[in-house]
Amino acid sequence: MYPPPMSKPFSVALPDRGLIHIEGEDRKSFLQGLVTNDMEKVSPDRITYACLLTPQGKFLHDFFIHEGDGFLVLDCEGGARAQDLYDRLNKFRLRAKVKISVEETHPVYAVFGGSEGLPDPRHEKLGRRSFEKPDMEEKPFSEWDRLRISLTVPDGSRDLGLERATLLESHIDRLNGIDWQKGCYMGQELTARMHYRGLAKKHIHTVRIEGTAPAPFSDLPNGGTMLSSCGDLGLALLKDEKLYETDYGLVKPL
Repeated sequence: MYPPPMSKPFSVALPDRGLIHIEGEDRKSFLQGLVTNDMEKVSPDRITYACLLTPQGKFLHDFFIHEGDGFLVLDCEGGARAQDLYDRLNKFRLRAKVKISVEETHPVYAVFGGSEGLPDPRHEKLGRRSFEKPDMEEKPFSEWDRLRISLTVPDGSRDLGLERATLLESHIDRLNGIDWQKGCYMGQELTARMHYRGLAKKHIHTVRIEGTAPAPFSDLPNGGTMLSSCGDLGLALLKDEKLYETDYGLVKPL
């Protein structure tokens, strides 16, 4: 059974993370019209999870918003993905009184059993997120990755197809990544329509894998798509009407 009970405190280094820094008096109002969550929720004592979408409501980026003294930090995917997010935000800056900078690589740790950092807003069992390395045992990334998959939590572009995935199919609404009461943001029309009309016909599920895991984003029988995996657990995007059929090749829904 997963997740296992936690023993003594430990941390996991999360690979491929970067940071976007946003300063200036318009920092919150600038993001308010772009991202899926309400910037009024952002505070120094909690992390806010949000996404940036295309105008058509398809996934581009997800990130964790931290508030400091006069600035915001977006904990995002690193490397070229961080640079892409930085470039996109700069295109929307226009006359907003903000200054944006990027660190393509920055350490981020998941902390279990300690007080470092702040709770992961997506799920209470995902521990706390910290930019500082905790003074405790460090376990391999697979420990966190398997837990994440068991909780059916997608991990950015590893699971959400760029400019293809929708947030309702990916359970971002269940992971505290969408605010249904806030004003307009880019991609809101499709997201709201799918929510209020129940238009999502497929969803991400945790699956058991027998043998070698299919490659990420490869097609499965019965209209499914394989996503990320760790050992014998993985995530797959499955059609609701086909969910209880048994033929998905090596993949069996839990």
